[in-house]
Amino acid sequence: MNQWHHARSGWGRGRDVTGRPSTKKKGGNRIPERWKDYLPIGQRMPGTRFIAFKVPLQKNFEVNLAPEERFSLLDLFNKIQEQNEELGLIIDLTYTQRYYKPEDLPETIPYLKIFTVGHQVPDDDTIFKFKCAVNKFLKNNKDNDKLIGVHCTHGLNRTGYLICRYLIDVEGMRPDDAIELFNRCRGHCIERQNYVEDLQNGPVRK
Repeated sequence: MNQWHHARSGWGRGRDVTGRPSTKKKGGNRIPERWKDYLPIGQRMPGTRFIAFKVPLQKNFEVNLAPEERFSLLDLFNKIQEQNEELGLIIDLTYTQRYYKPEDLPETIPYLKIFTVGHQVPDDDTIFKFKCAVNKFLKNNKDNDKLIGVHCTHGLNRTGYLICRYLIDVEGMRPDDAIELFNRCRGHCIERQNYVEDLQNGPVRK
């Protein structure tokens, strides 16, 4: 990917937005658990700017993957292009920095890191920062149709929760409709029942 310049954006690239990354380097180039079980990328969610995908893995992971299993940043952009879409922002929700380097992104793609702990429902601060990032992007991109790409490790639970939370709280979508739309477009269903229950029955977040 040496044809790509370093990403330079006003989105606090690589900055701790909420939570803290692990300070220990663990895992090395070990493939994330169950990562291979999920489709690399979903489809654009109709009526929104969202598209969800699993975390792309940098080149040092490829030794542990068959060619057809690989999903890199370059693969991500190729798959977006195959859908005749254009990516305008990446929101990374993983709670680590070991999977890829933001500086490997094209300089034209803003990148935002929101360290989000897995398994538990994201806290109000995380939700607020996600909403602010989406609102800022939409305000600044009214004249185009670029997408907001969101990923956690599998692009499913944390990703699905925060996208649906936005659609419910900001867009006024019914919870079941938001969940169904996400599941259909991602190609997998949100798995964590505590996330689903909070979306269906939890309070609207500011």
